[in-house]
Amino acid sequence: MLFKNVWYAAELTLSCKPLLLRRAPNSFQYARIQCRNTFSRRRRPMSDANPLDFAHVDAGPLNSKTLLRPFLFTIGVTSASIAGCVIWEYENIRAHATSFMRKPSSWINAQQKKIVSQFKTEPGPIRKWWNSLRESEKVFYPILAANLLVFGAWRVRAFTPTMLKYFCSNPSGQAQCLPMVFSTFSHYSTLHLAANMYVLYTFMPAAVASLGKEQFVALYLSGGVISSFTSFLYKVMLNQPGLSLGASGAIMSVLSFVCVTYPDTKLSIIFLPMYTFAAGTAIKFIMGLDLAGITLGWKLFDHAAHLGGALFGIAWCYWGSLNIWGNRDKFLQYYHHIRKESK
Repeated sequence: MLFKNVWYAAELTLSCKPLLLRRAPNSFQYARIQCRNTFSRRRRPMSDANPLDFAHVDAGPLNSKTLLRPFLFTIGVTSASIAGCVIWEYENIRAHATSFMRKPSSWINAQQKKIVSQFKTEPGPIRKWWNSLRESEKVFYPILAANLLVFGAWRVRAFTPTMLKYFCSNPSGQAQCLPMVFSTFSHYSTLHLAANMYVLYTFMPAAVASLGKEQFVALYLSGGVISSFTSFLYKVMLNQPGLSLGASGAIMSVLSFVCVTYPDTKLSIIFLPMYTFAAGTAIKFIMGLDLAGITLGWKLFDHAAHLGGALFGIAWCYWGSLNIWGNRDKFLQYYHHIRKESK
């Protein structure tokens, strides 16, 4: 297996500094935080301005209590993602087995096909395109569509307050929990979106081949919310509120899983294809950069989210896939009992 091109996708962060203190109606002290996009290097006209450059966030004090609700939300989303995907896999297998059991004999089947072919219309171009896709691509394109939908919503100025509230994760924001998931599908920069989707598309075939599409989706969604919580934890520890958005935390879970599962796979950088290196070495180097970014306080990327996603991918490779997904039989028995009782 050879991945010819790799682009280190990054989760966008906004550096923040307190401007003034004011008293809110609930008698708590809040800090007025001005955030600026760290990718921005020059002023742009207001008509073409990135709303993240001029975002103002009312941020409350950060302490350990701030993490309680996000922590419980992370456990809930991770559990629901795994349980939902286990049920999804069960229903797919059950439907396939049922159709196989009801399959008629070869002669009857041939006669049915002749009759059906006389009345059956040709599938449309979209259906033909979808049927021609690989299993990994059938998972990738819905993820891409969700990201493009949110990307388009950023372009509607009337949606900006909602996008800043629900599609940018911030431990001190008014909405804490939902943005932990929604922000993993949120990109404002075209380059940011393209880089993340390119890396995801590159590593998805190997991940889906190893895990199956259902377990892959569980890994991706869980990795996204866990990386958001890791970012929260880092910001609370340093008392540095700020906005984060991007799918790179979830993508790092996929990337680290593939690199640990296939450590001898040869990778290369997109602009330097002549230089190759082992996947096991690549993930160590990337995680080393993120660890250095956390230690030295680099603000360009959300290194805490990257590292959290990568660690979760490695943990899933060595432990989660066997001990959580591998022991899903008891849960499926309980689900089957409920399903049977509901009929």
